[in-house]
Amino acid sequence: MCSERDYSLIHPTAIIDEAVRDTLPDDISIGAYAIIEADVSIGPGCSIGHHAVIKGPTRIGAENRIFQFASIGEEPQDLKFHGEPTQLIIGDRNTFREFTTINRGTVSGIGRTEIGNDNLFMAYVHIAHDCIVGNHVIFSNSASLAGHVEVRDHVILSGFTLVHQFCNVGEHAFTGMGTALNRDLPPYVMASGNYARPIGINKEGLKRRGFSPEVIQALHKVFRLTIKSKKKNEDEIEKLVSQYPEVARFKEFVDSSQRGVTR
Repeated sequence: MCSERDYSLIHPTAIIDEAVRDTLPDDISIGAYAIIEADVSIGPGCSIGHHAVIKGPTRIGAENRIFQFASIGEEPQDLKFHGEPTQLIIGDRNTFREFTTINRGTVSGIGRTEIGNDNLFMAYVHIAHDCIVGNHVIFSNSASLAGHVEVRDHVILSGFTLVHQFCNVGEHAFTGMGTALNRDLPPYVMASGNYARPIGINKEGLKRRGFSPEVIQALHKVFRLTIKSKKKNEDEIEKLVSQYPEVARFKEFVDSSQRGVTR
């Protein structure tokens, strides 16, 4: 005979859909007055702060920390949305600080908003509908994504960064405080300003992540040749592309950009 479940980690004032309550892992903690509605799944090792609200359809992986007053899985702020069963999908080991808001997808988009693993979203961050966020990113306070934005791995958005809808931000990119991105930001690049202008390659960030001096120098060269120069030296660019996969990735991103890249 199975023993009765211990609900001591769930505050008695938390409001949880009965079907969801039956699926909760034994080690999940839920604070006072938190609300978890129907069609939500939460993995092991998660903690939900007091007064946090989670709405479905939402799938949350393992070891996520959702702080007080966060709003996870709310309807998209899109006038074309009429209650369709779109999704929010969250991976593992993410931290959502106070007043973070993450919206579900739309049927006119990809039908889901998706968050990867090992990310930090500081207070007041907003991620709108149909966004895809990779792994190991940091969004500082009040950084916000409009709808249909993709942010790749190891990106850092400084406080009050705003990203226009349908923009892409490449891996290892970095924005300064108060940056407004209305075009794509290539991988490995630092940008700042309203509207954003590229500063150069994110050298310090790449050093910390183990990129060799040779790769960083090659990225600096292709940045200068591709973004800053009025006359492209295609032979030199192709030589760098053939030598360094990171340069090839940079060029592929720039060449495939639909909105144009930050210059």
